[in-house]
Amino acid sequence: MGGESMTRTAPHSGGGTSSGPVGSRTGQRLSGLAVALGLALFLGGFGWGALIYRPYTVPTSSMSPTIAAGDRVLAERVDGGEVRRGDVVVFSDKTWVTNALVVKRVVAVGGDTVSCCTDGKLTVNGKQIEEPYLPPGSLAEIKNFPTVKVPDGRLFLLGDERQGSLDSTAHLTDAAQGTVARSAVKARVDSVVWPMNGMLKRPTGFETLGALSQPGPLRTITWMILAGAVLVLGGGAYGPIAKRTSGRRTRPQPEPAGAR
Repeated sequence: MGGESMTRTAPHSGGGTSSGPVGSRTGQRLSGLAVALGLALFLGGFGWGALIYRPYTVPTSSMSPTIAAGDRVLAERVDGGEVRRGDVVVFSDKTWVTNALVVKRVVAVGGDTVSCCTDGKLTVNGKQIEEPYLPPGSLAEIKNFPTVKVPDGRLFLLGDERQGSLDSTAHLTDAAQGTVARSAVKARVDSVVWPMNGMLKRPTGFETLGALSQPGPLRTITWMILAGAVLVLGGGAYGPIAKRTSGRRTRPQPEPAGAR
């Protein structure tokens, strides 16, 4: 009719709605590559971590304040020969406790002479050891113990909570004078993961006696997992974002009145 005043929208090209992929081909390829790389990093990080680390729950407060009772830790599987002074290790020794793992700090290794206390501090090979991981204001030991010469291939271990820790000082009358074989070590604690206290601080007080252990690859593994998750989410989001953007650009425009 000649008096029509209504407007009409232009029909979509092709006569229907496109069901093909949205976005440019380059964008689609890059998003697919991001998802593939992200999955590789994400799954690779978890796989690497499962091979190297084991989780443990510490049942007592003998390592407080470094590790509290009930804390969940990740410990790197290591050979006992890799253990050095200052390491917090997980080990098993039937003369200490049966059918249970123990978590303590190594303060002396084979060939060392350890005693306490000199001016209130632990002494190893005649050197006083600074122990900032001890509870504030606490002594290096609540009782003096005689000088112990650690046999080769063995370790002398203490808890960070010296008042209540059943450590090497509680086994001084044993045949091995409280020392534990290196072969008894199962793992070295790297981090407290629950609560999320992070990586253990380096025991710098032992640096004057020799090199310290280097942290395991936990930080690298964590970054791999996080980067993988970001790439997977980012790559997967490309399609919906491109579709929404494309829809805005191709929104139909109104026809002038009377157009055919």
